Amino acid sequence: MFKRLYKKTASKINKKINHRKNPLMIKAQEAGFFNLEWYNQTYGSCFSRAEDAFQDYLHKSRFSPVNPSPGFDSEIYHRLNLDVYTHLQSPLAHFLHNGRSEGRVHSPAVVKWHAKEVLSTSNELTAKANDQKIAICLHIFYEDFIDRFANALKSFPTDVDVLLTLADNSFTEKATSAFGALSYVNNVYTKTVPNRGRNFGPLLVEYAQQLQQYDLFCHLHSKKSLYSGREQTQWSEYLTEYMLRDSNITTRVLNAFAESQDLGMYYPTSFWMMPNWVNHWTVNKPHTGEWLEQFGMELGDDFISYPVGGMFWARTSALKQLLEREYQYEDFPVEPLPNDGSSLHALERLVGLLAEHNGYKQFFYYPPTGTFTTDKSYRFIQYHNTAANVFEQIKNHEVISFDVFDTLVRRRYFVPDYAKLLLGKELTNQSIVSSNKINTAHDFVELRNKTEFELRKAAEFKGDIRIDAIYAAIAEKLGLSAEQGEQLMQREFELDLKMIEGKDEMVDIFNELHSIGRTLWVISDSYYTREQVGLMLRKAGVTAPFRLLVSSEEQKRKDNMSMWLYVKEQLQQLGHPSYLHVGDNVVADAQLPGDIGLGNFHILNPHDKWHALGFPSVLRGKDAMKEEEVKKWGPMICNVGRNPFIGE
Repeated sequence: MFKRLYKKTASKINKKINHRKNPLMIKAQEAGFFNLEWYNQTYGSCFSRAEDAFQDYLHKSRFSPVNPSPGFDSEIYHRLNLDVYTHLQSPLAHFLHNGRSEGRVHSPAVVKWHAKEVLSTSNELTAKANDQKIAICLHIFYEDFIDRFANALKSFPTDVDVLLTLADNSFTEKATSAFGALSYVNNVYTKTVPNRGRNFGPLLVEYAQQLQQYDLFCHLHSKKSLYSGREQTQWSEYLTEYMLRDSNITTRVLNAFAESQDLGMYYPTSFWMMPNWVNHWTVNKPHTGEWLEQFGMELGDDFISYPVGGMFWARTSALKQLLEREYQYEDFPVEPLPNDGSSLHALERLVGLLAEHNGYKQFFYYPPTGTFTTDKSYRFIQYHNTAANVFEQIKNHEVISFDVFDTLVRRRYFVPDYAKLLLGKELTNQSIVSSNKINTAHDFVELRNKTEFELRKAAEFKGDIRIDAIYAAIAEKLGLSAEQGEQLMQREFELDLKMIEGKDEMVDIFNELHSIGRTLWVISDSYYTREQVGLMLRKAGVTAPFRLLVSSEEQKRKDNMSMWLYVKEQLQQLGHPSYLHVGDNVVADAQLPGDIGLGNFHILNPHDKWHALGFPSVLRGKDAMKEEEVKKWGPMICNVGRNPFIGE
């Protein structure tokens, strides 16, 4: 009885407090950090009371890059103060309570990206939107997400069915009660499922057939990240907020689907604290085979738009090929699964592409500007930078290493095999190899690359292969002398060296880092010798002293992790200095060193920057070795890619 009375009394007090002017809000307004009119206009909200809008900001800014006014940037404050981020604190609240007195800096709002196409939708649910048949599909592995998702659905704007997959049968009664009590929920379906297939397996095994009865469905799952000694729910909160909980957003999403029948999938832009390269295929392309066959699709660019985390809204017809098949749990890999690189990680990246393959568009919500858009260039938001800013970001590390090709140096015609093609032309023109069934320059390139592969295979893909060993084997195949093989090797290097140019901004950063006393390493996966790579770097303008680690000499490679394990050992011997690697390859230069705790800074290679700027897909597949295509597009890609930063 006493507890009930206490709760009622506390509730009355809280209501009174909520209707008083928030003293923190008053501080924010006096400092010019909060503006109701600007907030409503930017985020499409209709708050009549400043207190309600401010409370909305305090809630969202704990996990989302929303701003209270042009005078304060929440994302920058979180990035500069990771302790505030990991403790799920609002940046402005922390600054006003503690940060200002502690001397922490703040910044005016900086918008990194503006969508080229903006979708305008009403925040009043239309009759057409209300008529859509909707399913909310929730995979619940952690029991506490029952209440989290049920609370998120409380303000949903229209009737839905809830389709649940539960990790434990003991969740059933609580889940049925929690979701069944919601006024907009018509039916609750529950299935207890095994721990197989992550979130996709249960969805497809249990509900793929049933989902075809609906116009739209929303798929969410319970996601937790555990680090820093406490539960981190920012990513999950971000997705839940902009897919389910914020009725202003969900209303506009439903209206967009109803108004534009060509929209097939929706999700917010990738979580802002993910790595720069999160919208990349990484190591997942080899795991797409069965899905591509089922969908009748082919793959394209390496950077893609997809629902990172596997949570999205979709029009069922947009995912027709995925939903019309009957699945068994045996169709999915067993646990434990790697952090990346499985058929499920591949499917996560394919669902958006499937919608596009079926003639639909994806659309997204970008929280910093409150914008709905179909513009996919958000994939490159974190690459909007300047050389000066990058220098400031990396200069404080004691040991800094750089990749070589497409990081410090570039090739005039971009295609790495072009030197081999030119050598093949010289040889066939001189009739040196025609008697060996090598009639064209392309035949020589095929022989050159096949020989390299055979040597790697013979070595069981351990260590690496030197270019002189490759040409010794080629000479033997062609009946040439060892001296002739050596001459061919030297000629390939000369042709390649002639095309080498510096990536001027990156070379300047490298040289300047030495001037402030940093220790510099250069690390390359290459069949070239240490001396040959060194010559390329000197030609590119590298003047600072550095330690050069080349896979052909060290017999260790970045792309199979052996080089990174060696680097980690070397750093331990040096007493664990702070370390950062800079490179353009998402897997070899960023993902793999990051997996073992080595700091990394990813930059765009020339081809990826070319795509980021919206230029057409060129020099892919067979076109990459058509000389007329190489001569036409290669120099343009090389020039665009000289500077890896967007916006400078």
